[in-house]
Amino acid sequence: MNILEIRDFSFSYPDQEKRALTEISLDIKEGTLNVICGRSGCGKSTLLRQMKSVLAPHGEKKGMILYKGKPLAELEYRTQSKEIGFVMQNPDNQIVTDKVWHELAFGLESLGYDNATIRLRVAEMASYFGIHRWFYREVKELSGGQKQLLNLAAIMAMHPSLLILDEPTSQLDPIAASDFLETVKKINRDIGTTVIITEHRLQDIIPFADKVFVMDQGKLITEGTPGEIGLELKRREHGMFLSMPVPMQIFASVDSDLACPLTVSDGRMWMQ
Repeated sequence: MNILEIRDFSFSYPDQEKRALTEISLDIKEGTLNVICGRSGCGKSTLLRQMKSVLAPHGEKKGMILYKGKPLAELEYRTQSKEIGFVMQNPDNQIVTDKVWHELAFGLESLGYDNATIRLRVAEMASYFGIHRWFYREVKELSGGQKQLLNLAAIMAMHPSLLILDEPTSQLDPIAASDFLETVKKINRDIGTTVIITEHRLQDIIPFADKVFVMDQGKLITEGTPGEIGLELKRREHGMFLSMPVPMQIFASVDSDLACPLTVSDGRMWMQ
């Protein structure tokens, strides 16, 4: 079942002749981990923000975005807040309270959940994400990695069906970034939350993706499994090929007569 469908969607910013997005069509299956990649300025962030109405920039739109078979534009904001989680690039732009525990509870409070449910959900998330160790601290005392993890935990407390992440590790150091992406993969694997992520650390996330979408100049140029994407980018001699994880490059460079299916084991790609 598709949780999200985009049909011939185009978008242009006000007073701009050139479209930021041009006739994008894609399907996101429920429970899958999806990576959207492309060079800087290709339209990745613009596309992600269109997937949640309150974050969508102003401009001219054409086409349709469906969430669980219904037009996203007709879905009330409360439902979107509950079911569609969004993690931004800069963690400081998303935190709204001064205490860790209150940040975890804030979204649930805003949606009107009762105290018993809020306490249960907050306790669950604090334990799952390891936040119980700094549960009562001031947010300003946290590192960048901790803040981003807190953002993610606060969103997951609302039990969203779809989790969208826009370059979530761009402000983090390599160790914090690696830990954060491991948590995202764990959420998809353990909870079954559908994930759509843009990420510049492709080597840490693409091997685990069910599907990869490649964008260029506002257009979706190809999509498929990691193995299929590597082969297609190699065939096109596209610049994004060199940004792919090394195992994908090696696999795609092997003569097609000798190439075997690409498999993923323990987060690594192997040729059988």
